[in-house]
Amino acid sequence: MGNSLQRRCIVLVIMLWSVVVSGVAQSYSAFDHINKDRRFSASNYCIYPDTLLLKQTPPPAGKKPFYISHYGRHGSRYLNNRKGYDIPYKALQHADSLGKLTPTGKHVMKQLEMIIADSENHWGDLTELGKQQHKGIARRMMNQFPEVFEGKAHVNAKSTIVNRSVLSMGAAIQGMTAKNPKLQVTMDASQRDMWYMNHQDRKLRDSMMTFKAKQAYDTYCKSRDYNPRLMSLLFNDSNYVKQQVDEVWLNFYLIKSALIQQNTRMGSKIDFIELFTYEDIHQFWQKENAWWYIMYGPSLLNGGKQPFTQRWLLKKIIEEADSCIQLRKPGVQLRFGHETVVLPLTCLMELNHFGYQTYDLEELEDDGWWACLVFPMASNIQLIFYREDVADKDVLVKVMLNEEEAQLPIESDMAPYYKWSDVREYYLTKIAQYELTRQQQEK
Repeated sequence: MGNSLQRRCIVLVIMLWSVVVSGVAQSYSAFDHINKDRRFSASNYCIYPDTLLLKQTPPPAGKKPFYISHYGRHGSRYLNNRKGYDIPYKALQHADSLGKLTPTGKHVMKQLEMIIADSENHWGDLTELGKQQHKGIARRMMNQFPEVFEGKAHVNAKSTIVNRSVLSMGAAIQGMTAKNPKLQVTMDASQRDMWYMNHQDRKLRDSMMTFKAKQAYDTYCKSRDYNPRLMSLLFNDSNYVKQQVDEVWLNFYLIKSALIQQNTRMGSKIDFIELFTYEDIHQFWQKENAWWYIMYGPSLLNGGKQPFTQRWLLKKIIEEADSCIQLRKPGVQLRFGHETVVLPLTCLMELNHFGYQTYDLEELEDDGWWACLVFPMASNIQLIFYREDVADKDVLVKVMLNEEEAQLPIESDMAPYYKWSDVREYYLTKIAQYELTRQQQEK
């Protein structure tokens, strides 16, 4: 991605995120945001907003940050595999061999060739932008909470065993040690920690897309699937399109292929995103948002339990926090993984309004359940702990979602600060109730 284009893109995304987090989201639709910048529609391919930090709410008198617990997604990456590119490329290549492409169709095919060549043997790899995202997040964390990083503070970092997450961890640590070389750092990426770092719950996974959920999703997508205008731009024979082209998948994968390039150096070299109208891309965003809500959110269409896939991670965060707050200088715990953890964990913790449950997919956009605000590349959840001194047992916690203060589903007269005792009790009770119900159902 060219430097100037990248800067413009980041500035636009900053503006969009600022509108949402400042509480104006109710008067803005996703379509309004997409009208400002098509890249906003990229769902889990959105680049990190790299937020201009809003003014933080001062903590209660005497309270100081002393410990940070974090889980973050890897930074910007290449597409995971060739399929997403091969589907549109092979469709266009075959049509070209039969003389069925327009000049525009040939142009798109050539650009896909360029993208594939750039991505070859980089499938799923972290990009340079992804490294910079984590360095920036790490530096801002140190700037905001310097007390936690003073002197020889300990930083314990763990990653899933996926390469892009390991490199994201390394980039974050580079950002921190460049600012304070005295930090005592430990890093690990082991299968031993995967049970909570990226837990796969077979029972919940198998109930993601139930028959009822699929019916609702298919109905929701039906009016948003086809794009005959695009087909006429790419192909010179409408009969050929009807007989030989899977219009739904071609439209879908061409949009995805264009949108993910904001994460790579190809972002400034391709232009076929311009083939799509704002309405086209808005519909793509709607389908993606609904899919993520069903698969990883609290959708009632499949029982509303999918966020509990991350109960082990949340219990681990609580357990380690209980242990660390006993120490005089506990430091920082960093964890690096994936959006399929960040999104359900956000929903399980009911941060802001992301615990919202409904059967009706048409409600999501108007009610502000926008997954793209939760899990852009390098998305993160930070728990910041406060106390007066080591003898202070009245520990407070503030939770930040993508570096913005989040609301918890817990009463507090000092929000966004909450009593840690109230927070841990709420979440442990919620998890225990789920586990008890599940055990009863399995008997």
